Amino acid sequence: MQANNTQIWGHPRGLALLFFTEMWERFSYYGMRAIFSLYMINALLFSKAKASEIYGSYTGLVYLTPLIGGYVADRYWGNRKCITRGGISMAIGQFLMFGSASMYENVGLAVSLMWAGLFFLILGNGFFKPNISSMIGQMYSEGDKRRDAAYTIFYMGINLGAFFAPLVCGFLGDTGNPADFKWGFFAAGVGMVLGTVLFHTQKDKFVVTPDGAPIGAKPNSDVQADGSTSGGLGSSQLMLGIGLLVGGFLLFWKGMGFDVIGASIYSATISMMVMIITDKSLTKVERDRILVLYVSAFFVIFFWAAFEQAGASLTFFADEQTNRTILGTTIPASYFQSVNAVAVVLLAPVIAAVWVFLSRKRAEPNSLVKQALGLIILALGYAVIAIGVDGLGLGMKVSMFWLIALYVIHTVGELCLSPIGLSLVSKLSPMRFVSLLFGVWFLANSVANKAAGQLSGLYPPSGAEYKMAMDNGIDEATYTGLLEGTVMPTPEQVSIAKEKNLPMQYPVFMGSPIKNLYQFFMVFVGMSGIAGLILFGLSFPLRKMMHGAD
Repeated sequence: MQANNTQIWGHPRGLALLFFTEMWERFSYYGMRAIFSLYMINALLFSKAKASEIYGSYTGLVYLTPLIGGYVADRYWGNRKCITRGGISMAIGQFLMFGSASMYENVGLAVSLMWAGLFFLILGNGFFKPNISSMIGQMYSEGDKRRDAAYTIFYMGINLGAFFAPLVCGFLGDTGNPADFKWGFFAAGVGMVLGTVLFHTQKDKFVVTPDGAPIGAKPNSDVQADGSTSGGLGSSQLMLGIGLLVGGFLLFWKGMGFDVIGASIYSATISMMVMIITDKSLTKVERDRILVLYVSAFFVIFFWAAFEQAGASLTFFADEQTNRTILGTTIPASYFQSVNAVAVVLLAPVIAAVWVFLSRKRAEPNSLVKQALGLIILALGYAVIAIGVDGLGLGMKVSMFWLIALYVIHTVGELCLSPIGLSLVSKLSPMRFVSLLFGVWFLANSVANKAAGQLSGLYPPSGAEYKMAMDNGIDEATYTGLLEGTVMPTPEQVSIAKEKNLPMQYPVFMGSPIKNLYQFFMVFVGMSGIAGLILFGLSFPLRKMMHGAD
């Protein structure tokens, strides 16, 4: 088969196929994400705290299930079957969300359909996500310098879908009429169908190695770089993993007070990492490289926990406290999630060119330094918007350009961290564990997204909550006193708060109440900035453990 020898964008044609397949899958995901929180607070009338918790649990589990998909691909199905079956599952999930939004006035039925839809979306993503990413590296020969560029191009596909998704799904669903959310979910389902059909019909022709062998047709544990075979994780590792999973779950759930989903995510992360690193077949070089991946994944958690506020707290901010009117037209809040995506498409070639230029000058930073820069740049974005909201009073709104500036700055940080991380997993992973280690990489995203939902719950009560309080007979001064704890609520006020999902105290972070948006955004400045500086310091000794694969 010679198809892989034909180039497009200077790369194998299979990269273009995976590019467009991922584009449609990301259209589905980001289209749903753009309106999901708004659907919960405006149609189902959930509180921001409850919507944030559900959002964090959903996105956390989305990145947990790649463990299942990676393991099944490595041991049983191969990448191709996992991608196709995952795509079908996600399409079913989006159409169940359409059913939920169609029945939103019947809250009980709508919520049941929503949970069913989320289940299929979470399961399908687990099979899809790690397998399409791991196939890219296999289209290139060992030592091919185009890998970093290939993952950057692939990342453009992700963000091309993410750009159009909020515009299309937001235009159809985020209209101010709760009855229209269903059309946004329906469009997301159509996108998932298109992506799945494209991959299934074209994979045999284009997704091949430089020698023309099909990629992902067999389990990865059966195909080694040296032609040997391996069974992957042995029974002893599986038993160890199960024991750690159960013990860790009980520790996080009962001992530390985590919810069931959080306990599952954190215990699964630890158990899977231990399972892989204790495998007896690993050489010293392989083990060192995997340890570097683990350190990188740990710091990536801080990045995504702050970055993923886009689908929760930053959407609340866009909806309520951003002036979205231009020439008499109000821009839907969901549209702002496209800013990051279009900035990626525009800036990805620039960042890739910078790395190439520095490489020619023998001055290109290693992968861990790039990721540290990403964290520091992310902190800068939150510092900018913190300045914009400093002193912002109740009912006041800021210019949309503060929010746009945040998203553009975050995009630069993302391009320094995310595609480089995907490439790093591809370079450092032993072939027999490649999909599984991509699953571990996405576990960092799982932990981060769950944390993102928890951190979004720190969003302070805004003008919307004060208006709701006053509409229900609680004046502004009394409500402020209730939030600060200087006024004891009456039984009637407690009843109103429960009925209307109205917060009755300021959220607390590390013992301090979060009373305004400036304090809220500064949490992310400190968190991501400190993490970036620490990773930068660690990057130099860790480079030795990469054994030249940096």
